[in-house]
Amino acid sequence: MSKDTTERNLFYLHELSDYKVSDSDKDVRGWPVKDNDGIVLGTVDNLLISKKDKRVVYLDVEVDGNIIQDDHKPFSRSADDGVHGFLNKKGENHGIIPVGMVDLQIDEEIVHTPKISRTIFSETKRIKKGSMIDRHYETNVLESYNRDQNLDLAPAHQESDDVSLYERPEYRSMNQTAY
Repeated sequence: MSKDTTERNLFYLHELSDYKVSDSDKDVRGWPVKDNDGIVLGTVDNLLISKKDKRVVYLDVEVDGNIIQDDHKPFSRSADDGVHGFLNKKGENHGIIPVGMVDLQIDEEIVHTPKISRTIFSETKRIKKGSMIDRHYETNVLESYNRDQNLDLAPAHQESDDVSLYERPEYRSMNQTAY
């Protein structure tokens, strides 16, 4: 996942000195992320910004240690039928969630993921904290999160500067306008 910063589209909020969370929006960093059963999946560690769209498209979540299973083989549709294409490695304890796949419970300061269960989240490819996000990783994550919905996913070979992926509903929510 190493790209020169001139070719990157996604940046962590702390990397962009001219970006901040608007006063009219909630800063969800530090908030727990829970599934429909109230199980904590992790904590929002950072926000990922699309520089071209000038908005948050992902939450960077530090995965709760209770759901990390050392011997677990993540879901991957991109490998040959039923064969897993990757394994989560030691130190890979972060994952991304598109902002359109979460609801904010502002009074409780909780990020709720109604479409992503504990099982799906635990089976999704993780990364190390601060890793650069490339299009291949993004599409692997979307495949995992949408596996039961049979959605037409963006191809893994999609060009990194093609932001049409961010026009999908998964990226359109959470008061997008003010980042």
